[in-house]
Amino acid sequence: MAEPSRLRGWLTAWRVLILALVAVLIVLGVTLVVIAISDAEETKEGTERINALASSDNACVECHRRVTPGIVQQYGYSTMAAADVKCENCHEVRQDYAGAVEHEGTYVLNSPTTAMCETCHTTEVRQYYASRHGIPAYAAMVGLEGLTEDELAKYDAIPEAQVKPNAERNALYALEGPAVTRFACEGCHNIGRPAADGSIGQCQKCHLRHEFSLEQARKPETCNACHIGPDHPQWEIYVESPHGIAYHTGGERWNWDAEPGTLTVEDFPAATCAVCHISGFGATSTTHDVGDRLTWYLFQPISVRRPTWEDNMDRMQNVCSECHNTNFIEDLYTDGDVLVGAINAWVEESDSIIQPLKDAGLMTAEPFDEPIDFTYFNLWHHWGRTAKFGAWMQGPDYTQWHGAYEMLHDLAELRETADAKLAEAEDEAGQ
Repeated sequence: MAEPSRLRGWLTAWRVLILALVAVLIVLGVTLVVIAISDAEETKEGTERINALASSDNACVECHRRVTPGIVQQYGYSTMAAADVKCENCHEVRQDYAGAVEHEGTYVLNSPTTAMCETCHTTEVRQYYASRHGIPAYAAMVGLEGLTEDELAKYDAIPEAQVKPNAERNALYALEGPAVTRFACEGCHNIGRPAADGSIGQCQKCHLRHEFSLEQARKPETCNACHIGPDHPQWEIYVESPHGIAYHTGGERWNWDAEPGTLTVEDFPAATCAVCHISGFGATSTTHDVGDRLTWYLFQPISVRRPTWEDNMDRMQNVCSECHNTNFIEDLYTDGDVLVGAINAWVEESDSIIQPLKDAGLMTAEPFDEPIDFTYFNLWHHWGRTAKFGAWMQGPDYTQWHGAYEMLHDLAELRETADAKLAEAEDEAGQ
């Protein structure tokens, strides 16, 4: 009888020991979690942003802390506030300055113009003025007849002026009217709107007020504000591209606040809109001319090469070569050029379908007053452009189903409609 009792004693002792070990492990685990959380909090505190206006007694800051506290908070975290750039430096102007409004005993611009930005950012503004984000963006909406003599001279002085706005697109702006375009076309095309002081554009379209964050300006979501939709779906194409996949699956680890002009693959292992088109990267320097690295006017109905396309190509390929080998880059450019030629040919075919109708007076002079006008416009403005953008940005679905397929569909519809109109005219002439 003693043996079973001794065995039960041993088992009880082992159970106590095991429970004690489990308790120790639990305590150790909890301790490690607490330490990890503490370390994370210390890291967070160690990298916490500093508000440069926290103790400011500037009159603008003190007043706007009450009336628009969000603006003060945003600006306090900006590098400009850290550099002691005051509200007055950007907003305050003399009484007779174009666009000035009286405010608290002084005169201000409610929204600073590029002329104010140019005071410090001379090179960036000069490059921007030479870009399609400058006055060509505005003219593409309102047309050249909407420009003053001085504005037209500025338009003609830049390379982008080689390509004039498309009349049909301008007609849509007039057709829809200000009740709509205020919230539609202008939301993007005003990036190149002339200001009362003679300067051009709105830097804040890309550099959102008032923090002016490098990270915000560099992230592709910022470009998404305008480069989206059926006529220029760069955002959607980017999302499905290898570059976009890399961004969405690892972008949180990229160095978004790296010093401008110093970016490498260590900071950005894959391309973003800014890396390809704006940022200094590898052997290519920073620019605010978004067309500076492009070889084609892809937005045209029938695309032609840009005036300095060979130099542009070198600058873009220098960016590409930070990640890709020469064979890959050369093949992409060769095949991309062929794709542009193929899309151009389909647009030219649509012109040849429409021309007999125009010659016979079977289409009115007014744009967008019958269905065939929309089909003809969509073919190049939506699907042709999308196919070209999709190819160069490596978005196969947009090259195919949102591009080439839709073009073929509209070509078939144009042929059928044109044949019917011509046949009807012949029947009427024979009666």
